[in-house]
Amino acid sequence: MKIRYNAPVILTYTLFCIGVLFVDTLTGHQITRRFFTVYSFPVFSDPVQYFRMVSYIIGHANWSHLAGNFSIILLIGPLLEEKYGSARLFEMIIFTAVITALLNMILFHSGLLGASGIAFMLILLGSFSNIRAGEIPLTFIIVAALFLGSEVFKSLNSDNISQFSHIIGGILGAIYGFIRR
Repeated sequence: MKIRYNAPVILTYTLFCIGVLFVDTLTGHQITRRFFTVYSFPVFSDPVQYFRMVSYIIGHANWSHLAGNFSIILLIGPLLEEKYGSARLFEMIIFTAVITALLNMILFHSGLLGASGIAFMLILLGSFSNIRAGEIPLTFIIVAALFLGSEVFKSLNSDNISQFSHIIGGILGAIYGFIRR
């Protein structure tokens, strides 16, 4: 048996995130604070701010945070990368990251860190995997109601989790699924 690098975008993304968290842990979390967190009051004259608008999806607060996101991403991502292709999936990930970062900076006074918006984008995109012309899969309706509905409900609680990024990621995943069918 031979090991195959079967999903280059998802696997490379995963390895980057693990590497960043490893280095971040060694540096007392200075790397994540400086380069992998989007802040609510951006300074657009700072060139690092533009990097952060995408890089925040690579940084994670701790190993548990990373494992939670990547248990979903590694489960669904390779199937979607095979279906849509590496370039298109990469495009979807970057677009979701930038849109979520911009909306978060405009609407909220909180930072943004982690891949949960990407995980939710993949969840909703995955529910469109068997779409046919003129039909909406019942699985999509149930997944959207369960995942997005629970995130709207959870957003009423005060915690350090950005349900907004989950909701935006899910909405963009649904849009991609509908458009890219």
